[in-house]
Amino acid sequence: MIPSVSELRDTVPMALTASAAGPGAPEIPAEPELSGHVGRLARLLAIDERLLVAARRLHGPWRTAVARALTRAGNTSSWTVAVLVLLAAGAPFTVLSARLAAATLLGTLFSQALKRSLHRPRPTSAIVGFEALAENPDRFSFPSGHTTAAFAAAVALAGAPFGLGPLALALAVGIGLSRVYLGAHYPLDVAVGVALGSAAGAMSRIGLGYFGL
Repeated sequence: MIPSVSELRDTVPMALTASAAGPGAPEIPAEPELSGHVGRLARLLAIDERLLVAARRLHGPWRTAVARALTRAGNTSSWTVAVLVLLAAGAPFTVLSARLAAATLLGTLFSQALKRSLHRPRPTSAIVGFEALAENPDRFSFPSGHTTAAFAAAVALAGAPFGLGPLALALAVGIGLSRVYLGAHYPLDVAVGVALGSAAGAMSRIGLGYFGL
């Protein structure tokens, strides 16, 4: 589980020292390595939170409209439509549809597994007074599922004809940025989503390659 910054701040003093029960009892030093790890994680999450809050300065009506459109383009329903369109287009797009379906499905499975293992709360739950500009599809923030699926798709479509590869990459970057802009995710959630999605896309291409796809 990834705690919030406030939870880590409460934890750090306990990690530094612990006291035995009873008056005048000697102080028991805690594990130094543990306190160091907690301190570094707290600093990382604090920077992550500050970057997210700073992004609110960019808010404007047209930017918000674009960000919401990009986020909708990264929904599961949008990828499903894209797969069906490529499948209906026939060769050589049939192979691309298989790659896209496998990559986005694998990326979604990876991101959901991590979300439900680490349980990092959404910014709206962790930061007092913070309001997102988009509805949260679930309670957990780490990693960004939209970003993971988008970069899985970008890797799956890399080298595709008619400029689909660069277009998919540009869309993936836009989707990732939109998640931070809208306040749905922290920058770290998106960064890990980029790595996780890229890995899912590569794995899907390698796996389908064994079947000649």
